Amino acid sequence: MAIRLPHGATNLQAGDAAHAAFEAELLNEKVASLTRASRVAEKALADLAAFAGDVDGTEHDALCDAAAARVWEYLVQRELCGFADTASVVSDLAVPPIVRKRLGVAKKR
Repeated sequence: MAIRLPHGATNLQAGDAAHAAFEAELLNEKVASLTRASRVAEKALADLAAFAGDVDGTEHDALCDAAAARVWEYLVQRELCGFADTASVVSDLAVPPIVRKRLGVAKKR
């Protein structure tokens, strides 16, 4: 991204303009990453909600694990961006208790 400064701008102004442009780009990236993480978490939760099979089966268990991982990734991304209100996000996304219990749990690979 090229920045054209006004004619006669001092070095200090040039640094300020570059810094402001960098901050704006960083903010745009934060918004984009939060949007992507939110959509992925919402889709994983929707996939789990749409599941019509045996809730005691391995497929349901895998969907729960996937939903928990995607919601956890979204929560971590939010915290990295400075948003720390996890409870309201869990409530807004209507995260089921079975997924809440698995948030932040790492499975052995």
